[in-house]
Amino acid sequence: MQISSKFTIGVHLLAVIDYLGEDEKVTSNILASSIGVNPVIVRNVMGNLKEAGLISVSQGKSGISLTKTPDQITFYDVYKAVDSVKDEGLFHFHENPNPECPIGRNIHKAMDSKLTRVQRCMEDEMRKITLADVMTDIQNELKNE
Repeated sequence: MQISSKFTIGVHLLAVIDYLGEDEKVTSNILASSIGVNPVIVRNVMGNLKEAGLISVSQGKSGISLTKTPDQITFYDVYKAVDSVKDEGLFHFHENPNPECPIGRNIHKAMDSKLTRVQRCMEDEMRKITLADVMTDIQNELKNE
């Protein structure tokens, strides 16, 4: 199962907002152009990020801005904001294992806690990676161009 592209769109969107900063008014059209998706998709992701308190949107001359510094915005924040994974978890279990089969009737019990551990490890790692880390890598790439 893959995490929705809304996650990477969200990180990309935040990076553009940070990069343009105070120098240029950030709009959904500018973001859509950078990301390469329809502005409607950008606006949907922006709604999630705004609701999570990661961006503010102004109709005035300031446009879209970050509400936190890049070192305060983690991958986990974006992951949770865009609902990449629903409450049931990252791994979707097949619905009808055969209760007459010894494996089928026990597979959930044998795997559920392990899958929960895997998801927890991934989420813990996401809490360690920030938008600032992404911006540092982008700046390094720009220097090498």
